[in-house]
Amino acid sequence: MSEKFVADVGGTNIRLARVTENGVADIKKYICDDFASIDLAIQAYFTDLREYRFTHGCIGIACPVLGDQVEMTNHSWAFSQQALRQQLHLDSLYVINDFTAVAHSLPTLSDDQVIQLGHGKAIEHGNIAVFGPGTGLGVEHITMTAAGWQTLDGEGGHMDFAPVDETDIVVWRHLQNMHGRASAEEVMSGRGLLNIYAALAQAKGVTSEITDPAEVTTKALAGECEVCEATLHQFCRIMGSFAGNLALNMATTGGVFIGGGIANRFVDFIKQSDFRARFEAKGQMKHYVKNIPTYLIAEPDHGLLGAAAYLQQHIASEL
Repeated sequence: MSEKFVADVGGTNIRLARVTENGVADIKKYICDDFASIDLAIQAYFTDLREYRFTHGCIGIACPVLGDQVEMTNHSWAFSQQALRQQLHLDSLYVINDFTAVAHSLPTLSDDQVIQLGHGKAIEHGNIAVFGPGTGLGVEHITMTAAGWQTLDGEGGHMDFAPVDETDIVVWRHLQNMHGRASAEEVMSGRGLLNIYAALAQAKGVTSEITDPAEVTTKALAGECEVCEATLHQFCRIMGSFAGNLALNMATTGGVFIGGGIANRFVDFIKQSDFRARFEAKGQMKHYVKNIPTYLIAEPDHGLLGAAAYLQQHIASEL
């Protein structure tokens, strides 16, 4: 019996899984540097699951996918999609951006796979947005069409950072002085935490000594550093404003989701923060966003689930 597989490829790890009727199974993780090329890593998975014959696959990968040739941003792997399909003896192979996979996971997530932040109720098949502060800032929208869910790709992480309060202005001015421009990614990412910390430390006349964003989070949660606490509070406020902008931009009645690797480290802090208040602080347009729900993705395998949903939808459309 033929089987389908999915892969979630980052700069350090590649995670693979077998697609089932209920989602994914047989998840395995490999170190990218252990393999000279991506085909060898996938072949290792096929060998580990030699009882299955894989004929269809979908790869979500952390780099732009603009044509047949794919070149990873943070790793040496590069490949032709057509050649890879032939090397793996597949009937079909789809290669998509990792945040395209994340977006496709959102309609499949159940209540126990997300954490709602504040109130609001999703409308079935409503437009959805997702953003993910991590090494950088990924942003994606997804909308329902006659052919099924369709993502709307872009580079939303590089939009201008729009300050909302006086503290935002301090951060904005710090970034302007550093780079000549303040983008959303420079405040909502690992280095974004450090940028906010450096700006607030400078404003308070405190020597900036922290160089690891995890240290900012750790000290803020432990109450060991006043500037770190202020940094984390402002980070949550900025996320709230950005999420509200995404909601306004595409009437995301299906919700706005937060992914990425940072926000899950301080879930309780976000719940008690001004995130939701800033999400709704849209002046005369508050009524437009107040019923739109906001969520934190709690499902660790959402990238694989999204790749599986994408694969199933596209195989079905070709039958």
